[in-house]
Amino acid sequence: MKIPVLLPNIFNHPFTYITELKLKPGDYVSVPFGKTEMTGVVWDEFEKSENKDFVLKKIIKKHSVPAMNLNTLKFINWFSNYNLVPKGMSLKLHMLSNQIVENFSDKEYQFYNKLTKPIKYTLSEEQKNSLDEMINNTKNFNVHLLQGTTGSGKTIVYFNVIKHFIEKKFQVLILLPEIGLTSEFEKKFKDFFGFEPAVWHSSISKKKKKIIWSGLSSGKINIVIGARSALFLPFKKLGIIIVDEEHDQSYKQDEGVTYHARDMAIARAKFENIPINLVTAIPSIETYQNVKEHKYFHSRLIKRFKNAELPKHELIDLKKYKLGKQSWISSKTVERVKFHLKKGDQVLFFLNRRGFSPFVLCKNCLQVFSCPNCSINLVYHKKIQRLLCHYCGFKSGLNRSCNREEKCEFVFSGPGVEKISEEVKKIFPEYKSFIFSSDTMNKKSSKDYLKKIINNEINILIGTQLISKGYHFPNLNCIVVLDIELSSLGHDLRGAEKNLQLYHQLSGRAGRTGEPATVYFQTYNLKSDLINKIVNQDPLKFLDNELDLRKRNNLPPYERFISLIITSSDEKKLEKEALRLKDQLTKGIDAKILGPVNAPVYKIKKKFRNRLLIRSKKASTIQKKLSFILKSFNLSPGIKLTVDVDPINFN
Repeated sequence: MKIPVLLPNIFNHPFTYITELKLKPGDYVSVPFGKTEMTGVVWDEFEKSENKDFVLKKIIKKHSVPAMNLNTLKFINWFSNYNLVPKGMSLKLHMLSNQIVENFSDKEYQFYNKLTKPIKYTLSEEQKNSLDEMINNTKNFNVHLLQGTTGSGKTIVYFNVIKHFIEKKFQVLILLPEIGLTSEFEKKFKDFFGFEPAVWHSSISKKKKKIIWSGLSSGKINIVIGARSALFLPFKKLGIIIVDEEHDQSYKQDEGVTYHARDMAIARAKFENIPINLVTAIPSIETYQNVKEHKYFHSRLIKRFKNAELPKHELIDLKKYKLGKQSWISSKTVERVKFHLKKGDQVLFFLNRRGFSPFVLCKNCLQVFSCPNCSINLVYHKKIQRLLCHYCGFKSGLNRSCNREEKCEFVFSGPGVEKISEEVKKIFPEYKSFIFSSDTMNKKSSKDYLKKIINNEINILIGTQLISKGYHFPNLNCIVVLDIELSSLGHDLRGAEKNLQLYHQLSGRAGRTGEPATVYFQTYNLKSDLINKIVNQDPLKFLDNELDLRKRNNLPPYERFISLIITSSDEKKLEKEALRLKDQLTKGIDAKILGPVNAPVYKIKKKFRNRLLIRSKKASTIQKKLSFILKSFNLSPGIKLTVDVDPINFN
């Protein structure tokens, strides 16, 4: 009997094998492939081939694990067509290192099923109302947005929704945007439910991944908290998906297989015919549009926990309180911060720049340190005394011969969090400070630092945007935004939306336990439109204006964008290939084709980059047409093409 088997590889079709085994779509099998043996899945369609003469190979064995859910199989087919990804590469997201894990003994799953005494939480009237609305929408597929002011107790509300599904013996998937959030979230989860969740992200051990994969497949593990890739796990009986911080840009996967995890989670819920809850303080523009068009249900929490007040906002005029030489903290800011520290408040200095200085040059020869592999400046990290490229990871020391036959004299231009940290230690030497960024919080010691911050053993934090993502610091009552103007630079069509979300999230870190709190903005422009939007307590007014602007200009979510990034180590060849591709697209697609243009970051990892942008109506079958064109378009050797459907970034 002939059987189609999809393999986790770059192919967009299954391969045909023969077998005497009784097999059905979704079964996991081992097959010969070339000189190796591979594990694949019996698929629901055969490869389309004109060649009738090839010799069919025999399936080696069927694996004794539960078959892939047919809804998951359909989701993978749809995912591939939507994102223009080969089906084999989509299957690879589901498979574990191209392997299938046979079941472990029950002993291995006990860690996730140990019960301890949970903490009881009392809900406010507002929380109860939102919970009732969400429970009423738990039958079949629907999307429900839970929007709540930062510190309003959104997590406890959707934990109660999850409890409803656990009691009915369903499995649950909770997606978080950042790995760094999982440790604090894990503790909150265990306090509420009284057992350990399975945590899934790139940093967990291979053995844990195997246990979780098989535990979900066999139904012996019920809850997963995970990053993007958790979406492709083999759930036996998935009941609901939660996407926390649904607005977060980190849900977009930009390397390898390109997709938006929030949007794909909604699609998976639809294929499984189950509800999905999106949770945020400020919804993404796409989610808000769907709420306005009554495609999504919407519940809103206005009041903070224990009726805590939102932070006040105060502008510090840098024209009046001028910054000193090599200083980034004004005298007025110092005065305000000292007032808070004396009260026992924790203080955060916010600057969204890692390292010590983003720009290092020699004042003799005026040469800037730039990356040899990427068209980007190297960032100086003083702690490790290295210049780093934040794109390719290139490292360099400061040793360099000057073009003027002298020793280079370096100027460190612009601040990063390390430079602010030095200044903080000089101004406030008696207080303990800590840099809160991905350089410090992705280490084993980060759990210890979190405990110290929560216990107010660290008085001053100097943080990047990582600190805005869902952390609860009970003593944080003063936030200083050092360079609000920096955030408003650039020409990103989503820039205003991103800034609104970032600064509302950031403000929400302060005053969470009811103590009076203030967010200070150092600025040269007291009439800044950006600050006015941030301090407005109803962000939906901004989103209404933003939607109106997008509609007038035919921008997402009213039009579909598809970005094509062409890369090559040969500049001239790249230019010719980009023009040849545009010509082919123009002939085959009835849509606007913009470009080709050099990407804003023109070179990454020694590869030059050109971009094309396709703009089409939302309802058009643009992916199908584009897929057909790309199949017949033979890329020249040394050229790589990446397709990004619904792009978030345009670097």
